[in-house]
Amino acid sequence: MARIKGSDGRKTALRILDESLKLIAKLGYAAVSMRMIAEAVGVNVGSLYNHFANKQQILVRLMSDHMAQLLEAWKTVDLEGLDAAEKLDRFVRFHISYNLPRADAVFISFMELRSLAPDNHTKIEKLRSEYEYVVRDLIKEGQQEGLFKIEDAHVAAMSVLGSVIGVNTWYREKGRLTISKIEDHYVAMTLRSVGHAKSGEAHV
Repeated sequence: MARIKGSDGRKTALRILDESLKLIAKLGYAAVSMRMIAEAVGVNVGSLYNHFANKQQILVRLMSDHMAQLLEAWKTVDLEGLDAAEKLDRFVRFHISYNLPRADAVFISFMELRSLAPDNHTKIEKLRSEYEYVVRDLIKEGQQEGLFKIEDAHVAAMSVLGSVIGVNTWYREKGRLTISKIEDHYVAMTLRSVGHAKSGEAHV
């Protein structure tokens, strides 16, 4: 196949990542070949290697980009003047609203961890840990403020993350609940799980 008319290197690399994301989410990493990716992009197989050394490099890029962008997006959330319960409320809403439109990236970031080579697995786990620390630190802050009653902040953080991550497995765009209503439910459940005294109320 000929090079895509009018394309440049950066645009082609982004197209490779986009098509790889869709293919891997649909078929699984093991079932996707470089030839399949090339056909989806509209380039020769050899052209892929001008951008990525192998399929593993593509997977690592997809995962690292997703986590890095997630972390950067969280940094833009305004937490000024909020107590820990309100910050945790913001986190839950942020996580759900950010990740639901990115179902393929979220799916791959969890289901294809097993496909990473050891060094790459360590790299991605470091990014995942940074995100986990966000929740853990919010919960510790709530403990210090006397707002949360829990025994172990790390265990509580893993429980919160496990809960909100699960939304992507069942959410349907045409389901009976809006994203906003889902956020309300998960905020209430999260605050109850950390022993917040006013957990019956979702913060706005």
